[in-house]
Amino acid sequence: MTTGKPVVVKRLPETVSVQQARALFRELEPVLATDRPRLVFDFTGVRSFDSAGVELLLRCMEEAMKRNGDLKLAALSPQMAVILEMTRVDRLFEIFDNCTAAVESFHHFSPAAMQSSAPSFKVAAIHQAEGDD
Repeated sequence: MTTGKPVVVKRLPETVSVQQARALFRELEPVLATDRPRLVFDFTGVRSFDSAGVELLLRCMEEAMKRNGDLKLAALSPQMAVILEMTRVDRLFEIFDNCTAAVESFHHFSPAAMQSSAPSFKVAAIHQAEGDD
């Protein structure tokens, strides 16, 4: 299944600190305000990423999710992957090797998405069955 809604790919600057994070969020606000925003952050050139960068990721994800959208990450260097892992932020995002794969993931159904949600359906069914007694 494919959809026609565009995916916005934003290449992040070499350094993402407080000033850059504020400017990026202001730039992305119109995209995040749309219905079902679909974004990919391209980390190809990122060399420095501090806590303001992590906060930017979380804030953008929160805004996208409020509107039934998503934010995916692409082309993380090993250093950036470690930063996200250390802050446990990596668990909140789908991370892809490159932008093409991240963009394509918006256009195709992901069997992994169903697998991750399947246990919650089973739990809900069990609780519902227990409540019927």
